[in-house]
Amino acid sequence: MRPHVDQRQAQVREILRVRGSVRVAELAQELGVSPVTLRRDIEAMAARGEIQRMHGVISKVAAGHAATAASVSARATAPAGDGGEGLVIGMVVPTTEYYYADVVRGAREVIEARGARLTVGLTRYLPGEDRTQADRLLSTGADGLLLTPTWDAGSPGPGEGAWTAELPVPTVLVERWAPPGHPAAGLDRVASDHAHGAARAVQHLAELGHRRIALASRETPTSARLRAGFEAAVAALGLEPAPAWPEAGAGAAAGQGPLAEAELFARTLDYLCTAVQESGVSAALIHSDTDAIMLIPRLQARGVRVPEDLMVITYDDEVAGLADVPLTAVAPAKREVGARAAGLLLDRLSAGAPQDVPRQHLELLPLLTVRP
Repeated sequence: MRPHVDQRQAQVREILRVRGSVRVAELAQELGVSPVTLRRDIEAMAARGEIQRMHGVISKVAAGHAATAASVSARATAPAGDGGEGLVIGMVVPTTEYYYADVVRGAREVIEARGARLTVGLTRYLPGEDRTQADRLLSTGADGLLLTPTWDAGSPGPGEGAWTAELPVPTVLVERWAPPGHPAAGLDRVASDHAHGAARAVQHLAELGHRRIALASRETPTSARLRAGFEAAVAALGLEPAPAWPEAGAGAAAGQGPLAEAELFARTLDYLCTAVQESGVSAALIHSDTDAIMLIPRLQARGVRVPEDLMVITYDDEVAGLADVPLTAVAPAKREVGARAAGLLLDRLSAGAPQDVPRQHLELLPLLTVRP
């Protein structure tokens, strides 16, 4: 690397150390370099786990993220040809944006480091599209699959998803679970322990003296696990339960069909305001970061001060550190999930790999990042 490249990247690290985050366009102007040149530096620094990047913004790596990035980087730089030469790995995910951007990145780094190639199919959460994409990847020569099916609760409902256990190639479920007795329960899987992540947030808030804590999470593939961990922690710590979360199907039950995005957001806002003003709730875990960042000014406009009246922890930690007042957040190890899943699948596909090795169910614990 030429000296001026070293110096420029050192400047970027120092700026992030002082400011925490910065927009890429502004940084290019400040450093007097072209956006193309700066993007090359950012790509190199992100690949080494030195910085985080998202939607035109880069930020410094929190301590927990640094450990994950270093772990992924170590595997990504392993000698090529470690049991993956010439293999094609198909990966079916809902999207390559937001949460799954890091999952795909972690998988890609490990797959390419071992001499294999990654191809991706997107479902956009459309019903049945996961099977369509899996079949397409198989028809183009995929030797194995990393699969994130569109299961609304993160696990299949009755009669759903049995096809995943009948695929003709080794398959690893990624950020999905199948209950005991379901055909897919015998597949390898790698996922975040979202229940632990929610419980860790409750524990932290209880340590700060909060006795009545709310969970605000729309219905997503993550929410069932979040709620289970949240409720278990509230009970284990002897905390006072918060008001019940509004029933998700209220609008549909009244014959109005599913609630629109704006209505769901309004219901969350109403729930939190009522919980604080009428039920003594003093803290909340909000899923996700974007919801929290949008909710906070609206809560304050309705007389709920944050953090004076309501301490907020967010779940996902995608943009929590970029809020006006950086928010404490729980971060699933997304990149590591992708890396572990890819490594597990490649191990299954390696020439000479024993066929009787027990299947594995790996759950990675999310990290709590406390911000002042």
